[in-house]
Amino acid sequence: MPPDPKLIAFDTSAAHCAAALLLGDQVITRVDEMAKGQAEHLMPMLEEMLATEGLGWRDLDAIGVGIGPGNFTGIRISVSAARGLALGLGKPAIGISTLQAQAFGLDGAVLSCLDARRGRAYVQLFSSGEAVSPARLTELTSEAFASDHTPRIVGPIAAEIATLTGCKTASPTCPMIEAIARLAAARIGTDHGRPAPLYIRSADAAPPRDPAPVLLS
Repeated sequence: MPPDPKLIAFDTSAAHCAAALLLGDQVITRVDEMAKGQAEHLMPMLEEMLATEGLGWRDLDAIGVGIGPGNFTGIRISVSAARGLALGLGKPAIGISTLQAQAFGLDGAVLSCLDARRGRAYVQLFSSGEAVSPARLTELTSEAFASDHTPRIVGPIAAEIATLTGCKTASPTCPMIEAIARLAAARIGTDHGRPAPLYIRSADAAPPRDPAPVLLS
């Protein structure tokens, strides 16, 4: 990692456009709440943040991006943008899961969680920030969380899972988008691969009702 890295990170995996501009130890964040329209909003938002600090795209050392889990369309928007920027600028794009970002800076065993709706949750177990199990989709029942682990729970539905498990909750050490930026900056110069969406379940799309078209020879 450069001594004073410059990196912009963004995330559209939920009902927001979130971005963080990391300049050495300083992090400037912005979160615009929005249920739709992220595709049109993202790039002007990022350019405005850079311009405010007197920076251009080529001043950056890397791009960070939230890869989910979360909204399928939102994840595709941000990951596609990060890949395009990386290709055009010749800079690395580094993907960070939102589950890992929530566990950033927390010591000991931590279960990071996100609401997957319909009585389910995305969860992943971490130990001092390092993943010790893969991310998974699980039912919100006490049986689904039965294990020998007694981690603290962090995330939007931490209180609900803590009630099911008897575990304690924990608060994130910083906003999720800031954590994505800091984690991405720490991976500059490492073999991290291209960012890819973290899809844990299939899309909630109903199959088409119309029959498939008939091909005439």
